[in-house]
Amino acid sequence: MSRPNSRQTIIDYALRTLGFPVIEINVDTEQCEDRLDEALDFFVERHFDGVEKVFFKYQLTSTDVENKYINTNNILGWDGSATSKPNGSNIVSVVKLFQFGNFANIDMFDLKYQLALVDYFGINRGYNGGGSMGLASYDSTKRYIKLIEDFFQGEKALRFSKVTNRIHIDCNWSELKAGDYLVFETYAALDPELYTKIFDDRLLKKYLTALIKRQWGANMAKYDGVQLPGGIVMKGGQIYAEAVQEIAAIENEVLTSYELPASFFMG
Repeated sequence: MSRPNSRQTIIDYALRTLGFPVIEINVDTEQCEDRLDEALDFFVERHFDGVEKVFFKYQLTSTDVENKYINTNNILGWDGSATSKPNGSNIVSVVKLFQFGNFANIDMFDLKYQLALVDYFGINRGYNGGGSMGLASYDSTKRYIKLIEDFFQGEKALRFSKVTNRIHIDCNWSELKAGDYLVFETYAALDPELYTKIFDDRLLKKYLTALIKRQWGANMAKYDGVQLPGGIVMKGGQIYAEAVQEIAAIENEVLTSYELPASFFMG
C-alpha cells in the first residue's frame, strides 16, 4: 500500500489499522470525515509541523482605517498573490507588527541608511577613523539608535482572534492612512490538500485511528452485553474506554514533545 497522501487514503489507513476488512468497523463515512477534521484541527493547533512562520505584507485600505482593525481574510498570500497559500485566512496567531512611523522610515535620509552608507566603509577602509574600533563602534551605535526608537516609538501591541479574523492594533490610527504598508510576523496553518505529506505524519495517523476507534466504541456501546450467534458478546464500551486512553496518551506526547515552545517575554 502507498503512503497516505489524501483525506481518503489516511481514513483507509486508519480503518485497516483497526482491522478492516477482516473486521467490520461500524463507523459511517461522514463520521470518519468529522474525526479527520478534528484530528487536523489538533495537528494545526499543537504540532509544530502543522504551521509555519510567515511574514505577510498588507496595504491598508480606507475601510481598515475607518474600522480600526484589519480583517485577515483580506490579506493575500505570503508572496502577494491572491492564489498562493498560506494566506491571511490561514493565520493562527500574530506574533509581531514591524515598527512604523517617523523612526521607522527607510529612505536615503534615514539615520540607519546614512550610518550604513558612511560608517560601513569606514570600518573596512579606515576612513574618518572608522577603523579604530572596528565593528564594536558600529554595533554600539546601532544599539543606541534602536534604544532611541524603542523609547520614543515602541512596538505596537496587537490583539488577534482566529474566530473573528481581526487584527486590532493598539495605536493612534491617525498615524496610518490608506495606502500604507504593514508587515506582520505570524504563524499560519499549512493546507494539507497542498502539502500532502501532512497526511503521512506518524502522530496524525495514530491520532485519527484512535478517534475513529472511539467513534466505533460509541456507536457500539448501546449494544453492550448483547450476545450474537456463536456466543460473541458485544463490547462497545471496552473499545471506547481503550480509545479514550490512547487519545490521552497521544495528546500528551504531542503537548510534551511536538508543540512549539511557549514564547516568553520580559516587561
